[in-house]
Amino acid sequence: MLEKNVKAPEFTLSDKEGKEVSLSDFHGKKVVLYFYPKDDTPGCTKQACAFGGLYGEFRAVNAVIIGISKDSTDSHQKFADKYGLPFILLSDPDLKAITAYDVWKEKKLYGKVSMGVERSTYIIDEEGMIEEVMPRVKPDTNAAEVLEYLRESGK
Repeated sequence: MLEKNVKAPEFTLSDKEGKEVSLSDFHGKKVVLYFYPKDDTPGCTKQACAFGGLYGEFRAVNAVIIGISKDSTDSHQKFADKYGLPFILLSDPDLKAITAYDVWKEKKLYGKVSMGVERSTYIIDEEGMIEEVMPRVKPDTNAAEVLEYLRESGK
């Protein structure tokens, strides 16, 4: 995982509509950058719907939510449409941002070893510095924990 107080790696990836989005587009805002394994799976759906449900509250604290996985833009479009997700989903099939943020990890499931995205969240400040690192987050509590952190740090 990357450390707090370092410059967040810049990236440019395609959103669900194929439009290019860069981290630098959000200079002056807090960015909640969360990495997740796969669209429309139980844990990822819980996490995305939690962020979606709190979307208005994130906007109230001037925060942008960006979810990144290696799924295609088409997959992201279907996922967002199915669950009414109002925030940005970026496609990283070449693992550019996923590796830059050090969330591509060896995983073990039922004794089988494979590589995959470790569910992790970074909070990036208005100047593009990593403010908070949340490794191995739980899908059902991550959004509320991030919102609580943003509210507390904004006081």
